[in-house]
Amino acid sequence: MSDQLFAVTGGPGSGKTTLLEALAQRGITCMPEAGRAIIRDQSLIGGQALPWEDRSLFAEMMLSWDLRSYREASAMPGPVMMDRGIPDSLGYLRLCDLPVPTHMEQAAQRFRYNRRVFVAPFWDEIFEQDEERTQGRDEARATLCAMEDVYRALGYELIPLPFASVAQRVSFVLSHLSNAE
Repeated sequence: MSDQLFAVTGGPGSGKTTLLEALAQRGITCMPEAGRAIIRDQSLIGGQALPWEDRSLFAEMMLSWDLRSYREASAMPGPVMMDRGIPDSLGYLRLCDLPVPTHMEQAAQRFRYNRRVFVAPFWDEIFEQDEERTQGRDEARATLCAMEDVYRALGYELIPLPFASVAQRVSFVLSHLSNAE
């Protein structure tokens, strides 16, 4: 387990990336989310690893991205905030009712984050769709549940982010980082 790596998970449109951008402005190292970057890249090159083309391939690409991010972040002085983590690929496949390959299960067991995982709950007031975030509100809620189930099953302690301003969420996370074991 890498105690210096903190995963932030939840459904789409719940403020994860906005929070991490604000933490980065405060000097906290943050690693970007795999999904949006993969969608951008695959769309540019006409690739098939897209959630509306080949969900299993998309999950494999996310796993690969997150493994690389994990290794890079492990070499950095902590704390490092991760916009999603390796278990999110498992949650995604389960959400899509697709089989989770054994190697993904092993990756989630082997490459561990701090035992405390921040969870951004579904927040209807800030939820928005865009070209990369095509999920609707129901799928966003279901994604949150899938991620919570996966992280909980892996033995992580879930820390829900408050429904609060970005500044208040930053203070909340910073207080937990200063108390991290």
